[in-house]
Amino acid sequence: MNKNELDNIPDVRDGLTRKERIVLYCINQLQKERDGRNAPTVMLYGRVLEYVEMSESELQLILQRLSNSNSRPVP
Repeated sequence: MNKNELDNIPDVRDGLTRKERIVLYCINQLQKERDGRNAPTVMLYGRVLEYVEMSESELQLILQRLSNSNSRPVP
């Protein structure tokens, strides 16, 4: 198994992949630096690239997946 394949395997503890975990870490760091304000996606993408290779569309898919997992169904 190569490094790219390992980046896409969900962790048994919480189901997050390494890439998803890095995105969440970078969001957290940027929000701390910006006094709690949301970070622009372009800034987030630059930070994520410091840790792992991914395309812009892959980042968008991860952000969509993470935001959808936090939403609750409306009764």
